[in-house]
Order: sequence, then structure tokens, then C-alpha cells
Amino acid sequence: MNIVIAGAGDMGYHLAERLSFENKDITLIDLDKDALDYASAHLDVLTVWGDATSLEILKNANVSNSSMFMAVTTSEKTNILAAVLAKQLGAKRVIARVRNHDYLEPEHDKYFKNIGIDNIISPTMLCSGEISRMIKNSVFSDVFEFEGGKLNVVGITLDQYSSLVNKKISDTRNNPIFEDVKIIAIVRDQITIIPRGNTVIRNNDHVFFISNKKAVTSIVDLLEQKRVAIKNVMIIGGDDMAYTTALTLEHDYRVTLVHKDKERCKWLSERLNKTLVINGDYKNIELLIEEGLEEMEAFISLTESSETNIITSLSAKNHGVYKTIAHVDTREYIHISHSIGVDSLINKKLVAANQITRFLRKGKVEAVSGIYGVDAEIIQYVVNKNNRVTKNPLKNLHFPDTAIVAGVIRGEDQVFIPDGEFTLQMDDKAIVLALPTAKAALEKLFH
Repeated sequence: MNIVIAGAGDMGYHLAERLSFENKDITLIDLDKDALDYASAHLDVLTVWGDATSLEILKNANVSNSSMFMAVTTSEKTNILAAVLAKQLGAKRVIARVRNHDYLEPEHDKYFKNIGIDNIISPTMLCSGEISRMIKNSVFSDVFEFEGGKLNVVGITLDQYSSLVNKKISDTRNNPIFEDVKIIAIVRDQITIIPRGNTVIRNNDHVFFISNKKAVTSIVDLLEQKRVAIKNVMIIGGDDMAYTTALTLEHDYRVTLVHKDKERCKWLSERLNKTLVINGDYKNIELLIEEGLEEMEAFISLTESSETNIITSLSAKNHGVYKTIAHVDTREYIHISHSIGVDSLINKKLVAANQITRFLRKGKVEAVSGIYGVDAEIIQYVVNKNNRVTKNPLKNLHFPDTAIVAGVIRGEDQVFIPDGEFTLQMDDKAIVLALPTAKAALEKLFH
């Protein structure tokens, strides 16, 4: 599969890195020669130096034979124009990264389709939605919803007092809670484990559960985790993600936003209806305390510095804040996310990559979710053929050991947490957790 990416910045590089691991043929276009040199030195990709809105450059990148063209530069206008030209040159599918919130309204989708752009994405809007889910389900560090929350995957780190510690997975089956809940992955010492019956749960394991909507509270009860109703939220940072997040949260929570730039604060206060905007140095913890830090139930760090976001979140935690969320760009932080001390980390590149890579999966794929610090994806397949997956129970499908069918949605209202005896049916939506080595086998099963 030939894929062309316009933009070798953070997002373009991350996408190229992720896709090159899957043996896709990747070409990167950028005006920054240093960025291209870095990419070619670290990734198995081709590079083209030039302007992605130039027809000559697009032809040099062999866009006409590409299965997908992604325009993910930092310039919205460049992305839209490059995507339109790529489609005209013969790219089968084109995606453009945008910042304008109006473009993402469902009724505006037809305008982009009419000019040849198949999909538009906004990483900041995607991140804001994910942060909102984390605040809503504040007990958990990770929250993924499928089909509007009919099935939910949540992650949490267990301490020594958890009732599950030192138990085998098979020991949990006698608990009636596990009729609607299933443990689908464990992260231990930065290694991802797909649990089997004899897997023993250990102290400090980061455990991922899948459940139906009603059983999410059962997980909290089972683990006897502290629950706090979130009413007051403090956000630090003032860029587009901070603005979008405040805009998303201010209808349901009392939001205070602190940013260091006075002019930007004026801009924010004119556009946010209910958020209290404070101009000040968010690195000054004394200032944050004066502005109510110790009365906050949630603290969200969205500055341009990963280190600042982590340090201020840890400080907030030390001052009694129940839920802390930090945006990080650094890869190393993502890999140690479950032991870093912040409740939840979010990464714009990973969120956007999840949205984009679902278009590349074989078989009918409706969603892909990468997990922070976990070498696995959650993939939502639709069963669209009567083949062996509909004629045999799961235990007889020779499913790869590095994957698990976590849940199944059937029709409008049927939800299953399947065991080995379960048989899929046409049009079922199967939620599968998979390590990278399982992807080829899964594509054959669901293709």
C-alpha cells in the first residue's frame, strides 16, 4: 500500500513511524529539509523536499498511485489545497487536518466531499472529546467508548489493597460481576499481557477491563476505588486545545483557565461563556493556590511543554486534586505513562493517528484506539461476510494468542462479553484488542 503524507512535523512523523512498522510504503513531503533528513535517517520512508501544494512536487511523490494521501502540516490552508490537488491527481483517499471548528459540523461534511476531500480531522477536537470522557469517568486513567458507550474499555492501576491482586483470572469467574465485565489486557513493567485463565494479577498492574454501560460502576465497586464527584476544573495553557477543552467542559463544570499571555487571555475571555480566565504564570504554584487549586477536583495541563504539564500535574496531586490529566508529546513519557504519577496522559499525535489509521485496516473497521504506554490497539470490526467467523465458536477460529475478542455489539441493543463458546453473526460489531503481531491474522479473519 502506497501512502503519501504531507508534513514531516510531529504528527506526520508519528504517522509515518506507525505505518512503516506495518510494512506500508510511505512517502513524506515537507519544505523543512532537516525534518526530512531526520525522518529518512530513523524511518524506512521516501522523502520529497518541496511544497505540498505544488503539482510538480505531488507528481514527484507519486500521488497518482497512492492509496491514501494525508495532509497534516500545521497550515490548514495548505492541507485543504494539497488534499484537493492530490484527489485530482488520482489519490484514492485523501484526508486533511484542520483547525476551524466550523468545518467539523456534520452538515458541512458535504462541502468537503464535493471538492474531493474524503475526511477531515482536528486533533484538538479529538483530544478535547477524550479529555471530557476522562473527566466523566474520573476513577479510570484510560476510557474508550464504543457505539456511544454501549461497550466501554477502561484502565486502572491496582494497588496492594485491591481484591483482585494475587488472584488468577480463572478465580474471578465465580464473581457475578464478571458476567458483564472482562479483563482484556494487563501492563506490567511496560510489557503488555493478553491474560489467560492462569494469569496471576499482581500489585501495581495496570489492568484494562471491558464492560457494558451499566457494569462500569460495578468495576469501581469491585476495586473499592475512591470516587469523587467532579465539579471544579482548572486548565493551564491557552492554545487551541486548551480553548477547545474549556469550551467542551464549561457547560457541565465550573472551569478556571490560567494562561501567561495577556492578549491571548483577552481573546479567550471573549469567546468562552462561563470559564473564568486568569492571566498569570501557571508555573507559579502559589498563584494557582490563590486561584483555587486546592478546591479543584480536576486539573488539566495543556501547555506547550510536556515537562511543565507533568510537573504541574504532580504538584496539583500533592495539593489534593483528585484527577490530573497532562498532555505530553514526548514518546518516552507515553511509554512510562502508567507509572509516572499523573492520573491520565493524553497525546495529540496518538489520538489523531488512531482516527486516521482506521481507514487503512482491511475488513470493515469502524474504530481504532491506540492505548497510551501499551503496544496494542482496540479495533472495532464489522462482520460483513458469512465465512468461518460466523460458522464456528471463537475457540475454534485459531485466533492469534496476541489478540482477544473483548466484546460484541449486535443490532441496536444487544451487548455481549463473549467467551470461547460464543459465535459471531453477520453485522456483529466485534471489539478486538490486538498486539501488532496479530494484525495480519485478524485482517484475514475479518476481510
